Amino acid sequence: MAHATSPARAWIGTIVFLFLAPGVVAGLIPWLISGWRSYDWSGAAWIVMLIGWIAITVGAAFLLHAFALFALHRGTPAPVAPTQTLVVTGVYRYVRNPMYLAVLTIILGQALLFGSWWLALYALIALAAVVAFVKGYEEPTLTATYGKQYLEYRRNVPGWWPRLTPWRG
Repeated sequence: MAHATSPARAWIGTIVFLFLAPGVVAGLIPWLISGWRSYDWSGAAWIVMLIGWIAITVGAAFLLHAFALFALHRGTPAPVAPTQTLVVTGVYRYVRNPMYLAVLTIILGQALLFGSWWLALYALIALAAVVAFVKGYEEPTLTATYGKQYLEYRRNVPGWWPRLTPWRG
């Protein structure tokens, strides 16, 4: 398994993967589904639009933070160029799957912003695919790679519902 060891290679790989994975899942596909056409929510427009924009902004901020942590640990989120150490800093102290949650938050924000039930359905399909990937590939791979360290992390940090306080393990 190749490891991105130089900081430049880690940042480049992380940025490329950002565009290839979440860029497609949370950007290109929602655009293809909704055309990013605004929706007239009538009198409730301002509150629905505000919630949609907050979801997109918060999701994007968490996504970028989580991606940056991989580059700072001299690797990428891509399975072909992982970090050599388990990333358990930053947002990963609260939840094990912040990238997936961030992408789903961005998609749901767009569903609100564009009034698209198709995007909401797409978010559910994406969630099912992500959970299957995490359970079928990611967790077994992380267990095989990091062993007891990952098992302890997994026991202490929830996968999908963030902790209120950071794990300090």
